[in-house]
Amino acid sequence: MDFGYVGVGQGSSSSSSSASCRAADVAAWGSSTQQQQKRQRCQGSSDDQVGLSTSNSLQMSEPEPRDFDNGENEEEDYYLDEDDCIYDDGDGYDYEFDGGDYFNQRLADKFDDLDLPPGVEATVPWLQKIITNEEQSSSKLTVEDESANKSANKSQLFKQFDTVKNFSDHHYAATSGDVTKRDWVKRIQHDWKLLEKDLPASIYVRVAEDRMDLLRAAIIGPKGTPYHDGLFFFDIQFSNSYPANPPSVYYHSGGLRINPNLYNNGKVCLSLLGTWAGSGCETWNPSQSTMLQVLVSIQALILNEKPYFNEPGYASYANSVSGERIAMEYNDNTFLHSCRTMLYSLRRPPEHFADLVTSHFRERGHTILAACRYYMEGHKVGSVVPEEKEPEYGDAGASTSSASASAAAAALKPRPDKVDSVSRRPTFNDNLKTLFEELLMEFNVKGADTAKFLAEKVKKSSGATTTAPVGGARYAAEVVDEWMD
Repeated sequence: MDFGYVGVGQGSSSSSSSASCRAADVAAWGSSTQQQQKRQRCQGSSDDQVGLSTSNSLQMSEPEPRDFDNGENEEEDYYLDEDDCIYDDGDGYDYEFDGGDYFNQRLADKFDDLDLPPGVEATVPWLQKIITNEEQSSSKLTVEDESANKSANKSQLFKQFDTVKNFSDHHYAATSGDVTKRDWVKRIQHDWKLLEKDLPASIYVRVAEDRMDLLRAAIIGPKGTPYHDGLFFFDIQFSNSYPANPPSVYYHSGGLRINPNLYNNGKVCLSLLGTWAGSGCETWNPSQSTMLQVLVSIQALILNEKPYFNEPGYASYANSVSGERIAMEYNDNTFLHSCRTMLYSLRRPPEHFADLVTSHFRERGHTILAACRYYMEGHKVGSVVPEEKEPEYGDAGASTSSASASAAAAALKPRPDKVDSVSRRPTFNDNLKTLFEELLMEFNVKGADTAKFLAEKVKKSSGATTTAPVGGARYAAEVVDEWMD
């Protein structure tokens, strides 16, 4: 069979070239019938080879092996066995192939540098790229790596809104929820759609398919408050009379009174829920109020900057010296309770929220620890923690003079967020130090960036002087090993 490809370097000389190749093949193989049969057996799978005519159309013909090198022929020796064909490529290695697979690959390789018209590769199977063992291995490793990364980052893909089968640990799980009224179901589905569409980035919700009356929410504490970076969980139930009456809400307190509106028994005090007096838009409106409104109100109105003034009657003292001093003390205790709540959630994450707990504290663990240390240095709880900058180190391991000068200059600047030592109880630092140690261990287990704090702990416990930091994961591993020993 003659192969011609006009426009890619072969032109009309393909007929003469093919004739000479045929003569060479006849001389090399001999004219015996047995040899011809063996040759045909080796070429059996190449019967779908293709030639291109001057009209750029594909023409299928009788298969015959050719070495396509744009007119340049190489000397190749073929050794035939009874069952298999062995091809000597001249590199000292013999390649066994059965059914023409290797031969087809050789043909395909010849077309790698040719500018074939679009669609030719797709219509001719043996012109398609053949994946080598190395590529297969690389592809397999890539899939495995992606699978490992997906598993490691599974919690980071935690959806803000999703459905689950049921809740076994829900506070209202034992309360009957057998409601089949059509209007009730439609209203619940309406609330679900609002939550799925409009939830703020710091609120996560799970609803139960088998119990439409149950819902669980996680709220991240806002920045600038004593609740910053904390996770706070709420269980909600839609009663049989919903939406005529507001939903019931239970706070997972862990036995801590973290806010005047969040009791240690789980009660949530909010006018919108009917658990506190209110008027107008503060109260529940069956035709307008929604579950989304309840969650946003808890985050904005309860978890605020100065929760002390949430207590009825205390708001009038907001601008007084004594009122502000008590509010700062309340914030100190609130942050301590927030840290304890973090430990509570880390050790006993609510059902269906374990991935969120892991990813949240893995991501924000370093920030929380830095805030703890910043507050222990005498700064107000909730104040902005300056971004940390790695010092420059010389050969001896000491920081350079420029870094020292910058630190000295920063020390001279006024610190408006400093707390009056008289207004802060001395037990605050002692309690926070203990919580810091526990959080450090828990965050480290969850994979948070704790290397710097572990290093400081080791240096302090061993009495070692400051040395130049060692980079990356190796440093963190050395610190952890030393600490654990």
